[in-house]
Amino acid sequence: MIAIFAFQPILLGFLLVPSAEVVSFFITLVIAALVAIMLDLVIFALLRSVFRQMESDAALVSLNVSRLPVLAIFLMLSLKFSFNELNTGPIIDGIQKVLDALLVLAVTHWIAQLFTQVVISYLKEKARKTEAVWDDVLVPILERAIPFLTYLIGVSIFLQTLGVNLTGIGLAVGSISVVIGLSVQKILSDFFGGLVLLVDTPFKFGDVISLNGSMAVIKNVGIRVTKLYLIDTHCEVYTPNSSFGGQDIINLSRPTPHYAYSINIGVRVDADPITATTILREIVLGHPDILGNIDEKLLYIDKYYEWNEAQPRNISKQEVASQRILAEKDVNNQLQKIEEAFENMIGKIKILEKGGLESEEIRRIQTNYLEILKLVGLRASAERKGRKQRTRVDEEKEPALKDSLIGLIRNWYQIWLKDPDLVLEDQTILPEEWEQKIEILKTKMNKLYQIISNPGGQETRLDDYTSKFVEWMNENFKESQTIWKDPKIRLNNIAGSEMQFTVKFYVDNIRLEHWERGYRVNNEVRREMVRRLRQAYIYNS
Repeated sequence: MIAIFAFQPILLGFLLVPSAEVVSFFITLVIAALVAIMLDLVIFALLRSVFRQMESDAALVSLNVSRLPVLAIFLMLSLKFSFNELNTGPIIDGIQKVLDALLVLAVTHWIAQLFTQVVISYLKEKARKTEAVWDDVLVPILERAIPFLTYLIGVSIFLQTLGVNLTGIGLAVGSISVVIGLSVQKILSDFFGGLVLLVDTPFKFGDVISLNGSMAVIKNVGIRVTKLYLIDTHCEVYTPNSSFGGQDIINLSRPTPHYAYSINIGVRVDADPITATTILREIVLGHPDILGNIDEKLLYIDKYYEWNEAQPRNISKQEVASQRILAEKDVNNQLQKIEEAFENMIGKIKILEKGGLESEEIRRIQTNYLEILKLVGLRASAERKGRKQRTRVDEEKEPALKDSLIGLIRNWYQIWLKDPDLVLEDQTILPEEWEQKIEILKTKMNKLYQIISNPGGQETRLDDYTSKFVEWMNENFKESQTIWKDPKIRLNNIAGSEMQFTVKFYVDNIRLEHWERGYRVNNEVRREMVRRLRQAYIYNS
């Protein structure tokens, strides 16, 4: 009944207009409805079948997001066009204003959805393939801020379209904002503190930091507060950006996820120090989750008592560890081959670049670089964009990829995923971490290939660019040797009936096992030390 009374003026308006105009109105509506159906069934269905064949899903997602808003916009435009068939009047003018306002809302919603579902997804994918930290922080902020601003502007235009005068509201808001501004100085300070964190980017999401003596994980940087997860207490902490930015932030995940631990242990004063050192070294090197000389690790891994038996229907820790260490050895050997090939190439470049490079000399350097690409698992392939043909670096196809650096790394982390100590989230963390590194490696090798192929005025600096790339591989991709991270055993003190040893070692990845991996490894090593030293009758309990 209420709906009938609400539309009664409109119905009366229709009765007052000539019948020809009413017929024309309804004919236009029917045609618009048929066109909308055809648009939905033919155009969207046809585009969907085309977009599904594309590598990127951006076009398909854009189509799915646009379907309802585009149909709504089309129908409202059709209604506006249909009402133009009728004589103008207060009622028709009012309807036109409402349709204009609804069009604004539909377009606003469409833009906001395209940004959140398509643009943000694209930006996140791009951020994942770059080393820069600022984009990892910026993208989530944009994800929240841009839709809010879009809807704010859209609602303002919506109200103006309906005839609401916003001038008075603007003046009132301006006056109130001065009063509010004085009372929200702290909030504004937190906001600008968040911008400072965005510019400095001392961390990225998922990094483990030390905060007031506790280990915490960066979960999110908001407009006002930063959300942290405290590992020890399993709780979330919300720290104002202004105060958080003013603290000394110790990032435990950078430059690498390897984290150092130390264990102090006492040995009887009459024990042979060399024997004690040997036992301690065997113990710490025998743990597969600790960095160290791989050949020595393979010798000592079988001596851990608690890993001798596998759980029912599960592969044993010892078996997985041996497979993983052997796979990592293959990766390191391949890295050493690549480093040697780069050293030879850099030596040739230094000889050839004196006085500039001729075309034949550039081709010789390019040939050497193509051989290195094969070792990595990449190849140079031509792609055509319009009338231009460009050569870019891409992955080799199987089976050539299998024995390359990329193939060996994927085999290594796939074996690592079988580790019985890993938790469910690690099945995502490890592949994401290494696939991101592989993508960055491909991007950097592609850039170096473009410079080598067409050095232009940079021909005398090819050796510098190549050296910087090798340095990046060692520091940010993977070290072929971690000699300086080998376990260290030191005799610190002899007091009374005890010799004090300090054992320092690096755990391979602090992010795994819900950030508890280091604690577990530390505990297992300490237990094995007590067992083996007691077995040798030299433990000082």
